[in-house]
Amino acid sequence: MNAGNGGTAGPAGTGPAAAGAGLDAAAVAAFFTRADGSYLCARWARPIVPVAFGIDEPTRAALRDAVAAVADLAGHPVAATDPELGANLMFFFLRDWAELAGVPGLDRLIPDLWPLLGRLEAAGANQYRVFRFDPGGGIRACFAFVRLDAELAALPAAAVVLGQAVQAILLWSDLAFRDRPALARAPSGAVVLRPEVAAVIRAAYDPVLPGAATAPAHALRLLARIRRLQ
Repeated sequence: MNAGNGGTAGPAGTGPAAAGAGLDAAAVAAFFTRADGSYLCARWARPIVPVAFGIDEPTRAALRDAVAAVADLAGHPVAATDPELGANLMFFFLRDWAELAGVPGLDRLIPDLWPLLGRLEAAGANQYRVFRFDPGGGIRACFAFVRLDAELAALPAAAVVLGQAVQAILLWSDLAFRDRPALARAPSGAVVLRPEVAAVIRAAYDPVLPGAATAPAHALRLLARIRRLQ
């Protein structure tokens, strides 16, 4: 995957005044309401330490920049090492799900890895994320698996890595970006984060809000922060 192919990417394409336009409590809640109806929002509880496998160095650098940009939007630190895991945000890029079977020690990090690979293959999935949480519910690790199928391979590498950084910064609903992606193309041609998604990220990392929440009323607090930050 070559980071020089096609366009640039950035964390946001509009100013904060427009960031919350069109958002109401239902729209905010939808970002964190899962297919089974449960609500869960969680943010990182420790500095993010990213590492990537399966991509070339220019793309790896683009991914680091994307993670740093999204973390900066959230006001959350990125560090050089995690004292427990070394790296706590791991990206695995591959062409076929079967490739993960050859990654040493991965089955110790991901319980039930082999059945999971079978389900991903059967579903034709091109990405999957596994999160780990601290006792308070905040994110302590994320393992992101990205299969570069025809759909993803057709996108600029900068857009792919920005999208992955966005989807790892919070525990989003499994339906959050099913009908509308997190990214959009600005008039300049750059791939940017949709302003309402950027607004939700900024609000979710406000220190007055909890690191994790399961009550749908949390969406009202998010909306209040979004409007206050405009």
